[in-house]
Amino acid sequence: MSEIHWERCPQIASHEQARTWLTIQARLGLSANTLEAYSRGLEDYFTVCQRAAIPVLTAKHEHIAQYVHDLATRTRPGGKVGLANATMQQRLTAVRLFYDYLVEEGIREKNPVGRGKYVPGRAFAGARDRGLIPSASTG
Repeated sequence: MSEIHWERCPQIASHEQARTWLTIQARLGLSANTLEAYSRGLEDYFTVCQRAAIPVLTAKHEHIAQYVHDLATRTRPGGKVGLANATMQQRLTAVRLFYDYLVEEGIREKNPVGRGKYVPGRAFAGARDRGLIPSASTG
C-alpha cells in the first residue's frame, strides 16, 4: 500500500469522509504518484472552500464553478495567470471522484461536478456534452 503523507494535506486529514476516501484509494493499490495527485487536488479544493466559506459536503454546481474560476484566474510564479489545463483537469478529477464516493455512501444525493456525457442523436456518431473544463485536445 502506498503511503499517504497526511502532513501535506492537513485539511483532508481532519475531514472524516475525505480521509476515508483517500485511505480507500491507497488500499486499492493506486500508485504513490496518483495518491499524491489526488491529495494535492482535494487539499487545494478544501482550501478554496474554506477561504470562500463553501460547505464541502453540501457544495453545489455553482460552488464547483467558483473553484474552476479560482483555478483559471490564479496567479502563478512568473506572473502567469491560471493553472495549466492538465493541472485543472487533474484537480477537478480528484474532486469529482471524492463526490462520487459521497454519493455511493449515501452522504450526498448527486455529484455537483459536471462531466462530459454521451448524448444520443447529437451530431455525427453522437456528441458529448462538455465537462467543466474543455480538454486541451478538444479546445
